[in-house]
Amino acid sequence: MKLTHIATESGKTGCPSFFSTDRGTYVVQGWRITDAEARAALQERGLPDHEDAIEIPAALVQRIRESA
Repeated sequence: MKLTHIATESGKTGCPSFFSTDRGTYVVQGWRITDAEARAALQERGLPDHEDAIEIPAALVQRIRESA
């Protein structure tokens, strides 16, 4: 999979970041959610064991919108 960097909140590289792929998908790099209550809520909503959830700042979403 080829990644193309689109936006970040940490300068030029690092976390959090947003990428497009050559598969017509996106990859989001963020902070793994480790809070037990939040993880339980995600699992109750159907988060399977083979998936994970991450947290990103609202400012990164704004950068993503601006790059579109």
